[in-house]
Amino acid sequence: MAEGLPLTLHAYRLLTAAATPLAPVLMSHRLKHGKELAARLNERYGESDVVRPSGPLVWVHGASVGELVSVIPLIERISEKGLAVLCTSGTVTSANLAEQRLPKGVIHQFVILDTPRFVKRFFDHWQPDLALFVESDLWPNLIMTSAERAVPLILINGRVSERSFNRWRRVPATIAALLRRFDLCLAQSTAHADRYRELGAPRIVTTGNVKLDVPEPPADPRRLAELRAAIGERTVLAGASTHAGEEEMLLEAHRRLRRAFPRLLTIIAPRHPERGAAILDIARAAGLAAALRSRGELPGGDTDVYVADTLGELGLIYRLTPIVFVGGSLASHGGQNPIEPIKLGAAILHGPNVWNFAEVYAALDQARGAEQVSDVEGLALRATAWLKDANARAAVIAAAHASVAALGGGLERTLAALEPYLRQVRQRERHA
Repeated sequence: MAEGLPLTLHAYRLLTAAATPLAPVLMSHRLKHGKELAARLNERYGESDVVRPSGPLVWVHGASVGELVSVIPLIERISEKGLAVLCTSGTVTSANLAEQRLPKGVIHQFVILDTPRFVKRFFDHWQPDLALFVESDLWPNLIMTSAERAVPLILINGRVSERSFNRWRRVPATIAALLRRFDLCLAQSTAHADRYRELGAPRIVTTGNVKLDVPEPPADPRRLAELRAAIGERTVLAGASTHAGEEEMLLEAHRRLRRAFPRLLTIIAPRHPERGAAILDIARAAGLAAALRSRGELPGGDTDVYVADTLGELGLIYRLTPIVFVGGSLASHGGQNPIEPIKLGAAILHGPNVWNFAEVYAALDQARGAEQVSDVEGLALRATAWLKDANARAAVIAAAHASVAALGGGLERTLAALEPYLRQVRQRERHA
């Protein structure tokens, strides 16, 4: 048994090794459900047609779209220092976003399946000089192999939700063994830092949430003008990053709001764009006229609901609506990031389930820079009040901007904490 490795991790390594022959079955299942890209399946097995760039290589890993978006400014700054960057993520949507928004020259790959054989292939090919894991996507074989190969491993923008904290406390030796292999844990807040400390992380720095420093999401000027012309002077309400169950609530809120705003258009941008067609069917079954953006449709004068089921266009939606309900918060998913719509001037509504961004929403609600709603009635009442009173809405938006500005600075603090490690990587290149 490896030194300092608890029985649970030793068993995990043996079980994942034994399960390796089943990987094609898993990949075939995921491919059928649109969760993989056929042309890039080899990346899941640690194989790549992309040549490793010469010189030092910084590897950045984030689970999905949210993590990837949050570290794009950090990746840009690392690239500006002349270091090559490899970025891995686990979802098709994040891969598509990487193609659109990663800096030129940054390599994207799907993260490998966490088995010893595939992880070994990955490290043999890429030979990273520094590994940065974003937030909370902790794959044991990746972490243990990084430590065994003496690759400095740093957790950035780290967070431990209360749910995860309680789960990890049931296996304290396991999480402590993983966290001890990180050279440094950069936590989003003191609350997260305290949880990491209690779980066994030996070196922790509170740097703040880099998501607060993410720039405004882009919007294609031509598409923005096209959609703005289609909407015209209509009243608009948007639900962003919605999950199953929340769309029905937005549709019911639309029906109630239409009494006061007969020309209301509700835009729904689901968290998972592949759900667009199903949402369209739900809207039509509710007797509402609906259109689907992925089919190239634009909202007409009689369209009640516009389903924006495309990737990378939230910046466009946020520029067109005065109010955004941020999803994942009435459904029990922990909430999605409210920062981008705030930066583009929208007033924020959210449900009570926001543990993924607890500190951010607490600050916003306390400053009256956002408002929590618990059901359809609350959503409809608050949206009605803000749509009727532009001054009240403007006060909420101003308070939100002030809160975000006060909480910002995480990117610079993260870069400062990383600088000794980046300097060490550059020095190794000079010595070589």
